[in-house]
Amino acid sequence: MTRTNEIIGMLESGIRAEILRQKVITNNVANLETPGYKRQAVKFEELLSKAIESPGKIDLDEIEAEVYQPNQTPVKSNGNDVSWESEVGEMVKNSLRHKAYVRILNKKYQQMQTAMDIKE
Repeated sequence: MTRTNEIIGMLESGIRAEILRQKVITNNVANLETPGYKRQAVKFEELLSKAIESPGKIDLDEIEAEVYQPNQTPVKSNGNDVSWESEVGEMVKNSLRHKAYVRILNKKYQQMQTAMDIKE
C-alpha cells in the first residue's frame, strides 16, 4: 500500500469514527433525562495513534472506533450522568474534526487530480 493510500485510508477511518461519534452524542442527548442512563463515548484517536506508532505495516481494517462508557462524569440523583453542556461541547469538537478530515481528504484528491493532469 502506498503512503498516499495509507493517508486516505486513515482519513476515511477518521470520518467513519466521527459519524459514529455524532450518533453516540445524539443518543446521549436523547437520553438526557432517562433515569439510570450512562453516557457513552467513542474511542478512536488513541487506537489510531497506537497503530501509527507500532512497528510494521498499518492495518487500517483493524482501526475501528469503539463505543464505551467512560463513567467519569458526575451522576445525578436519577442515576443519569449525561451533561447537556458537555455533550454540546463534544458535538462542536466532533463537527470540527469531521470538517478537518473531509477537507484534508479533498485536498489529497485534488493533489492526485493535479498529478494526473500534469501527465496528460
